[in-house]
Amino acid sequence: MTRVPIRRALISVYDKAGLDELARSLHAAGVEIVSTGSTAETISAAGVPVTRVEDVTGFPEALDGRVKTLHPAVHAGLLADLGKPAHQARLEELGIAPFQLLVSNLYPFEAAVSSGAPPAECVEQIDIGGPAIVRAAAKNHEHVAVITDPSRYGDVAAAVAGGGFTLEQRRRLAARAYAHTAAYDCAVASWFASAYAPDETAQETGWPDVTAALWTRREALRYGENPHQRAALYVRGSAAEGPSAGAAEGSSARAGEAPAGIAGATQLHGKAMSYNNYVDAAAAWRAAFDFVQPCVAIIKHSNPCGIALGTDLAEAHRKANACDPASAFGGVIAANGVVTAQMAGQVKDIFTEIVIAPGFEDAALDILSASKNLRLLTCPPPVRGSQAPEWRQVDGGLLLQTPDEIDAPGDVPAGWELKTGQPASADMLADLAFAWRAIRSVKSNAILLASGLATVGVGMGQVNRLDAARLAVSRAGERAAGSVAASDAYFPFPDGLEVLTAAGVRAVVQPGGSIRDQLSIEAAEQAGITMYVTGVRHFFH
Repeated sequence: MTRVPIRRALISVYDKAGLDELARSLHAAGVEIVSTGSTAETISAAGVPVTRVEDVTGFPEALDGRVKTLHPAVHAGLLADLGKPAHQARLEELGIAPFQLLVSNLYPFEAAVSSGAPPAECVEQIDIGGPAIVRAAAKNHEHVAVITDPSRYGDVAAAVAGGGFTLEQRRRLAARAYAHTAAYDCAVASWFASAYAPDETAQETGWPDVTAALWTRREALRYGENPHQRAALYVRGSAAEGPSAGAAEGSSARAGEAPAGIAGATQLHGKAMSYNNYVDAAAAWRAAFDFVQPCVAIIKHSNPCGIALGTDLAEAHRKANACDPASAFGGVIAANGVVTAQMAGQVKDIFTEIVIAPGFEDAALDILSASKNLRLLTCPPPVRGSQAPEWRQVDGGLLLQTPDEIDAPGDVPAGWELKTGQPASADMLADLAFAWRAIRSVKSNAILLASGLATVGVGMGQVNRLDAARLAVSRAGERAAGSVAASDAYFPFPDGLEVLTAAGVRAVVQPGGSIRDQLSIEAAEQAGITMYVTGVRHFFH
């Protein structure tokens, strides 16, 4: 373990969190601190001696701070390979002292963009000197340690006390530093291409000619979709890093905050998550939060085997589980509210892989934790309406699309067109509205039967709509009589609709749009059922 004692540090940070304590710990260890602008002012105000960078370069900060560290006296001190006698001799000739530590973080470009700041202000938040010194120190990691995240300042104090960072630690810090600047450059490049300098196609379509993102490993998974496949979970950006550089010697700090969504869920109990667990949890979360009322969704292999609303989550769970108890065995349960002890008491006797919710009552945790393998996860509710693109990898490329959200005029009964039969009663219309929202979570081709604000039969993932209708009716059994149905796309032929009406379905909601719509309308008229057309499709492949 080749440690490099830290005698001289360059500190230049936008985020001043933890700076006072860091500076005091370095000074107490006898480290000379060189700093820039407001960083130097903060360190000085903390009562810590600091050498200003202009005193090192002999050149004042210029152009509203755009030029501070862009100087040979800084970069030579960061880049000199002290393993080469010629580099050491050249530093002595120039009167430049080397640095062993760089602490730097960058201007808040992404925050400026997110705030809706005008383009000129966003451009001003593009850091130049910061990435340059970070990259320089990372390149020269044989001799320099680089820290880009305030949450790692504790590692600095430990390293100084221990004689410096080891070479292995400096390499890991350098990797994170490059990830930090890469994520920054990705954000700048994507913004320029989409919002600031779009080409003609981007202006016409709204899709940039370039899109970029950095993905950071959050955890390695036990295996992939099948045991012979390896897998890992990655999250957007470089904030959700793994164990700190000092983790091998007892530190367990993690940088940044947990990412949003299922990838950032907190596991409270149970064995480690698998690849399939994450896929199913994401599908369940999507289904449960399509509703405001207390909702429980039970998912198996990315498809719902039960979705229901209730006066409370316990009732919603009972109704969801009743849809298909055989398939619910070994399923994933998502609730859109805090899991109560009453709901937990129902779940505990049913073999379940995961329960995910925004929270759990203490009593519910006690009940569910009795099963050592049951995974209990908490996750903040999803943010709707962000329109952040969805990504899907295909062989040799990447597909992007805007999210399929239930927000079109045709997604609410007021926007539907009555094609046949009498207008639905209030109860029937509520069931139709529920079925229409629930169908969004079913893989295409999809038919969903509902009654009493709960699914009673689901036909999913079929290669034709006739088989989807048959499957939904088969799963519902006697419950099909008197139920309502939703179809995620139009009926290309009347045969699928005829299967539903023959089973006793009273009303149907579907998008319409087939060149043979009139045949389905006539079939609905002959059966004497109510049919609404939404004009909106919700395929889910």
